[in-house]
Amino acid sequence: MPEGMAGPVSEGEDRPVLKRALNMGEDGDWQGMADTLLEALEDDPDDPVILCWLGTAERELGLEGVAYERFRRCLAGQPEDPLILATAGTALASFDDPEAEPALRAAAKLAPNLSAVRWRYGAFLSREGLFDDALRELDAARESAPEDPTIRFERAVALGLKGDLDEAAEELEACLELEPSHDWALLVLGLVRVELGEVDAAALALVEGARERPEDVEAQCLAALALAGLGRDGEAYEMVERARMRAEGAHKSLVAEVEERVEEGSDEALAFLHGAMAPSTLRERFMARP
Repeated sequence: MPEGMAGPVSEGEDRPVLKRALNMGEDGDWQGMADTLLEALEDDPDDPVILCWLGTAERELGLEGVAYERFRRCLAGQPEDPLILATAGTALASFDDPEAEPALRAAAKLAPNLSAVRWRYGAFLSREGLFDDALRELDAARESAPEDPTIRFERAVALGLKGDLDEAAEELEACLELEPSHDWALLVLGLVRVELGEVDAAALALVEGARERPEDVEAQCLAALALAGLGRDGEAYEMVERARMRAEGAHKSLVAEVEERVEEGSDEALAFLHGAMAPSTLRERFMARP
């Protein structure tokens, strides 16, 4: 999913150490942010605000287990700040923790006009299959912050999971108008275009997304299949090679299968893209938690 410190920080928070740490997070310096907050935590080990943002930094660093415990301790401290509740709740949702939903619901009730809270709750509800409730939250968030690309992306997720792919594509386009470098949205848009049978448009989005995410082996494979389906074999083989350079484990088998489909010609490449790869990959990327 998209990286970074999306949305505002805690309202009313004016501690210099926290401001410094959050600025580091905005710059992508997650290690610096974590180190700064670890020092701050020594003065108050149960501070829910410090625990929340420390967990955020540690999650970005790949320390999932440690981050999980930070978020649990954060909520155990019964914070009243709605953004802290929503941030911790969103993080716990990625661990399928049952404490996620009440934290997100409470945040939405406490701050109905704060878009960063409403979209987080909407994002949770859409992945739980509660699409109408999700869209109600996301519509409220969009009304408060119409220029926020994250909200448009999450509306696309809700619509896509609901089965409204045409509307999902429109929301993804709106997201990309607001944030052209949103590489995750590019790939999801490409997959939606595949499902809609729009191969030319799908290839355009998938190739651009794959080039923006060179470490994403699946993205290279999807782009290769779409290009092969259009008869652009030279570019397709380039994408296969890009995938091969990054592939490890099970991805090596995927790359080999994609290369075989490309070699078999456009019909086989498109059949594999439409029938085997795009539907499951689209759902996985829709279901990825923010």
